Amino acid sequence: MKLLKAGPSPFVRCVLATLHETGQIDQVEMVNVTASPLQPDPTLVAANPVGKIPALIRDEGPTLYDSRVICRYFDHRAGAGLYPEKRLWDTLTLEATAHGIMDAAVLIIYEERFRPAEKVSMEWVEGQWAKVSRALDALQTRWMSHLNGKPDMGQIAVGVALSYLDFRHEARAWRTGRDELAAWHARFCERPSMQATQPEG
Repeated sequence: MKLLKAGPSPFVRCVLATLHETGQIDQVEMVNVTASPLQPDPTLVAANPVGKIPALIRDEGPTLYDSRVICRYFDHRAGAGLYPEKRLWDTLTLEATAHGIMDAAVLIIYEERFRPAEKVSMEWVEGQWAKVSRALDALQTRWMSHLNGKPDMGQIAVGVALSYLDFRHEARAWRTGRDELAAWHARFCERPSMQATQPEG
């Protein structure tokens, strides 16, 4: 199998952390591609028509794309139980909340990186951050019991999302007023899967 990935993408990191958590990291070849929204790598587009990372090229079936699909595939393949049946809908909703944070955080970077400075809409940027802020508040007020439970894919996604905020949006100080969530994140980042997948660049 080949995993198409690029840079410090939080979506790729979700997959990498899942591979570590399920003991499959050595079974996948890592292939770096260019994932620019303006000029994506032809190899990536051939694997995923929308040109987004990650994409998983398999011998036994069609390419899988969208990190949530790939993470679910690897969990199923290993029988790891990261999507536990008894709390499946909560886990999926928590995972979706984390991906909403990642989506908005990445869109802020794209707005500032790929648009001419005079055309950057700070109103739009702040609108994206408002999504992040609301999601963080929800994690703090509604999801701490789940986050403090047995590790699952929702927790992995949240851990990656919060770390991405540190990596790209440190000045936003997401921890302010969210001490319990911040303490959970500090503990979760001690997991070997998080230590092995820290972003660079």
